[in-house]
Amino acid sequence: MYQGRERRWSGRPNSHLVDVVGALPAGTALDLGCGEGGDAVWLARQGWRVTAVDVSTAALERSAAAVAAAGVTARVEFRRHDLARTFPAGVFDLVSAQFLQSPLDFPRAEVLRAAARAVAPGGRLLVVEHGSVPPWGDPEHRHLRFPTPQETLAGLDLDPDGWHVERLDAPQRQATGPHGETATLVDHLVLLRRR
Repeated sequence: MYQGRERRWSGRPNSHLVDVVGALPAGTALDLGCGEGGDAVWLARQGWRVTAVDVSTAALERSAAAVAAAGVTARVEFRRHDLARTFPAGVFDLVSAQFLQSPLDFPRAEVLRAAARAVAPGGRLLVVEHGSVPPWGDPEHRHLRFPTPQETLAGLDLDPDGWHVERLDAPQRQATGPHGETATLVDHLVLLRRR
């Protein structure tokens, strides 16, 4: 996905991450599927120590370049993982999975359960996912059914005594397509705090 193109994303952090994490005290963060580094740069600028993970070497190289250009290299560590096979060691104050979805075969539920296990006591798991296909999206993806926030939460199979649900909703956002078209998109958001 990242080879052969200069830039795939805007370089800005995901808006739901900014909305949720902006008021939190900085700590350690695990950025799953870091892509080109927009979230890692933003988190590091807020004082977080970030472990940025992706399966793509090209994405990690672009992310490292963005982090270096922002002057926050000392706050970000990069790790290459195919999350279907390996998961980063350690526990974190924030584990962020932003649009960690794929039309390819991907054990999403298992990866999100591993993400929950990586949350430190008192820390948070933030899962943001697509809730709809944009009008400019691939016509082959129009049939896709996205899990609701409630289904994502149920799939985590967490002990309710060990977790507090802080948000479980489907916020909307304005998005711009590749040819300047605009649409209101629905996202699915799950924010949990480990007790």
